[in-house]
Amino acid sequence: MSVVFWKELADHFRSWRFLILLLLILLIGVWATYASGQAIRQNIDTIPAQYVFLLLLTSSEMVFSLATFLGFFGPLVGITLGFDSISGEYARGTLSRVLSQPIYRDGLINGKFFAGLATVAVLWGSILLLVIGLGITLLGFPPNAEELWRMLIFTAVGVFYVGFWLALAMLFSLLFQKTVTAALASMAVWLFMTLFVSIFSQAINIINRISPSTLFSESVSILLNPAARVFGLALQSQAQGILPTPLALDQSLNLIWPHITTLFGLVAVCFGISYIIFMRAEIRA
Repeated sequence: MSVVFWKELADHFRSWRFLILLLLILLIGVWATYASGQAIRQNIDTIPAQYVFLLLLTSSEMVFSLATFLGFFGPLVGITLGFDSISGEYARGTLSRVLSQPIYRDGLINGKFFAGLATVAVLWGSILLLVIGLGITLLGFPPNAEELWRMLIFTAVGVFYVGFWLALAMLFSLLFQKTVTAALASMAVWLFMTLFVSIFSQAINIINRISPSTLFSESVSILLNPAARVFGLALQSQAQGILPTPLALDQSLNLIWPHITTLFGLVAVCFGISYIIFMRAEIRA
């Protein structure tokens, strides 16, 4: 598995499509963080000092916040890394050649998945370091311990979130064995989960809980806003009797723990199905 892992990791970082996506996300990250930092500097006296760095991720000075952008376009990274992971091997006729070597099937699919997950972790960690570095430059002071922990947990949630789309793209890559079909199917599910589920959920609210996009956005809204206590827009009746004090980190985690475990479960189930299908698939030269 380690041989496949390092080979796939090197292929990801050398591929033009990943480099283009990385450059796009980093440029928009710099743009959004700089705009938020400038707005925070102008209103620094009215902002609680202990949560300034979290505003770099949630402030929407330039139409959308960085967290919103990552929640919408992050799945594209997972889909890009996974839609041809198996179908590409079928198309090139290299899958049977690779498995004729002393490499087991489970080592191959596990190595491909964990290499993609490691690539996502490196990308998300780079964005976090970018935000912290620009924030220190613009604001003149570093984040405190609680802000840093919240941002690290935000990174972990983001990796699980993109990991689901990676696992889904790998599943479609196995089911269809055609690169274009796997990519179109993955993007269709992404658009459905991101756009149409929220529309249908207005009639049946529980439908919204099957969407990874909703799980991610609600987790981020609680994690990066310590004053938040309810998901979505709070009604006036819901806010009655609640003191306007920020929640501690463990209290925020208690609120979003079901979301995190559901995201992790979705990743595990989706990759587990891919694992079973690949182990039973007939592979010919």
